[in-house]
Amino acid sequence: MVEHQLRGRGIRDPRVLEAMQKVPRHRFLPNPEDPAAYGDHPLPLGCGQTISQPYMVALMTECLRLTGEERVLEIGTGSGYQAAVLAELAREVYTVERFPELASQARSALEELGYGNVHVVVGDGSEGYAEAAPYDRIIVTAAAPEIAPPWVEQLEEGGRLVLPLGDRWGQTLVVVRKQEGKMAQESVCGCVFVPLVGKHGWRGE
Repeated sequence: MVEHQLRGRGIRDPRVLEAMQKVPRHRFLPNPEDPAAYGDHPLPLGCGQTISQPYMVALMTECLRLTGEERVLEIGTGSGYQAAVLAELAREVYTVERFPELASQARSALEELGYGNVHVVVGDGSEGYAEAAPYDRIIVTAAAPEIAPPWVEQLEEGGRLVLPLGDRWGQTLVVVRKQEGKMAQESVCGCVFVPLVGKHGWRGE
């Protein structure tokens, strides 16, 4: 997976590659025996959610430019796999999931694997998680129609926000940097994620 799907497609950060090598992706799936666990595609989790393809997990993580000292907020815990990768690379991770069932499963997997620096919270990810703010980095793993104001407020000056921005059917992965209170945005590539549902997302999913 790492050699062909990641390194072969341009992922260069050695720490990201090492983390992707280390985290057992199959442990975060409903069926750990699934032969497609390390395939180059997303997989269903239940509740209409998916675990992103390994390449997209690595790309978004690389875009965060983590050094090991950051506090990271993840919007959309899903399986907990992305949070585990972040936990290998950052000091502390807070991750918000709107489905209690998925949050519980992710929490169990993360605890079993010893990721004590990850805190799983049930809530509306579009509102961020003010209780532990501010954050050095924020990553959003669902398609957002806008950059939610709470994310901007909860991001440290100089921080980075990585998210898929667009409509329900197609998005652009963007990196947003907070500079002097303003948000500077750059595009990375096209992508397709499940929609973000919440106060600053879409309703009624």
